Amino acid sequence: MENNNILDRIAFIASAKPEAQQALVRLRHLYGAVPERNANVIVALGGDGLMLETLRRHMDDNIPVYGLNQGTIGFLMNDYAEEGLIERIENANPITIHPLKMTATDINGKEYCEYAINEVSLLRQTHQTAHLNIYVDDKERISDIVCDGMILSSPAGSTAYNLSAYGPILPIGSGLMALTPISVFRPRRWRGAILRDNSKVEFRISDPELRPVAVSADNREFRNITNIRIEFDFTRSMHILFDQDRPHDERILTEQFAI
Repeated sequence: MENNNILDRIAFIASAKPEAQQALVRLRHLYGAVPERNANVIVALGGDGLMLETLRRHMDDNIPVYGLNQGTIGFLMNDYAEEGLIERIENANPITIHPLKMTATDINGKEYCEYAINEVSLLRQTHQTAHLNIYVDDKERISDIVCDGMILSSPAGSTAYNLSAYGPILPIGSGLMALTPISVFRPRRWRGAILRDNSKVEFRISDPELRPVAVSADNREFRNITNIRIEFDFTRSMHILFDQDRPHDERILTEQFAI
């Protein structure tokens, strides 16, 4: 990463956790800081939620984000340390990711367009199970799946909600996305699919008024949905920086072989 003036152009942001806010004060004192809009790198102090929020906010301006873990798991973050930060950022490995673009229509015909970095998830709104039809590249693949919901995950999000629903872990750069059902009732043996990242996925909800379904693009939820269309938007790019001694591929392998 080439940044000749990086010392003068770091923006620091932090989650609301007290320890993150305290680290923010210390790091700004040590390294100085500029506003986010003037930065050539953003250092995010928090967990994966803050990383996703920061990436979303800077989706169109190409500013890379370097995370320092002040959260819990911090899968997208680097280990927290205050010393040698400039050298760590200068030597970091950049990874480029693209968002999922979701277009959803509700029972009143209103259309919503939103972007997801991790996943688009469908969930039943009541005690009634959801009945969904699944289309991939305009061809129906399952005519009626009865379940609590469905997740379409990017590689970046495959270790999040997708993994908790027993979906596959996908390395960033694999050119894939994971389609993972939540609590399938019928067909019982269907456990999901791995799709190419240029696939176009559509969900059509049967009986949306009797069996209402909500859809979320990461943390943005829309309710009473009848139709959802999802595909990667390769015109938008976001950049995450990882320390050289702990690259993202190694984290993926560690997670896959965890016992």
